[in-house]
Amino acid sequence: MTALTPLERSALLLVAVLTALAGAANYQAWPAVPRFAVATLALAGLAWVVSFATEQLGERFGPGVTGMMQSTLGNLPELFVVIFALKKGELVVAQTAIVGSILANALLVLGLVIVVGARRAPDGIMRFSKRLPRDTATLLQVTVFIIVLLGLSLASHDPASHHVKAISAVGAVCLLIVYLAWVVPYLRSDVAPGEEGPGSDPGPPAGGGELMREARPVPRLGLGLTLTLLIVAGTASAFVSDWFINGLEPAISILHISQAFAGLVIVAIAGNAAENTAGLVLAYKGRSDLAISVVKNSVAQIAAFLFPLLVLVSLLLATTLTFALAPVYIGALALTALALWQVTGDGEAAEFEGWALVALYVILATLTLYE
Repeated sequence: MTALTPLERSALLLVAVLTALAGAANYQAWPAVPRFAVATLALAGLAWVVSFATEQLGERFGPGVTGMMQSTLGNLPELFVVIFALKKGELVVAQTAIVGSILANALLVLGLVIVVGARRAPDGIMRFSKRLPRDTATLLQVTVFIIVLLGLSLASHDPASHHVKAISAVGAVCLLIVYLAWVVPYLRSDVAPGEEGPGSDPGPPAGGGELMREARPVPRLGLGLTLTLLIVAGTASAFVSDWFINGLEPAISILHISQAFAGLVIVAIAGNAAENTAGLVLAYKGRSDLAISVVKNSVAQIAAFLFPLLVLVSLLLATTLTFALAPVYIGALALTALALWQVTGDGEAAEFEGWALVALYVILATLTLYE
């Protein structure tokens, strides 16, 4: 523990206290709003712990692998929240949580990362590898393709609209295959500085993507402590997610907010605290490629891996998750895919483009208040 700074030790202690309070609030039946608030803070804190430990583990690898690991483990709270919501029959919360996570990362988090990164850049332009932003836009467009088709089918009441579950299951399998076909070459192409070998070509890999070249700091935490933090935080996230869902319904009734707002804003932001924290800190440090990698990997993973995986898992639960969404969210996802391509597809972004993405999210969040 001596490798931890005083601030990090204090933060870990605070997260432990919040987690214990969330458990006490759930089992001692605290009033709804304080119970929900404590569970939300504990969930966000655990997401930060996972992000911090994963960053230490990932510093032994290249930026692409690090970003992938942070996104994968950082999405654990989100995964548990959606599963527990489906088990309790909260379909709207489950749908808006998963869609909200895509939108929160692609608009709010990415926008803030661009703002910070652009301000830290000498010429006011944040620059990063083009490959991941383009790949993320493609994966998101495949997901949106399925969602839009189902939305059109349901709106027109054609024969296919009676087979939403079957179409969603087939679409989920297709998305998982596409994701695996992308992620394996992507990770193999991620070579850390100094590992190319003598005489090797440091240029782009054969697939045409660009390797990210940022100096890796030496990890401060030992492997044992890092893995312990990951296991404890991941396990605690499962329990806190259950307590979070238990307090969600009574809290939103008392606060008079919609389930859509709770899922798309509150759950999405709390569940994505890892990406929020890691992306902003890395952008502030000037590590643009890694900052973009963390956020973009999360968008790609939620859209093309977590969403379809949850669709298949939900077939075993009482409530089934499908790709059939409300028209407003279909439109939001389609426009977000276009915005991602426009803003980050050229490998650079200015501060105003970051604020534009944030503005899109604020407008959407405001709309959900009245859903």
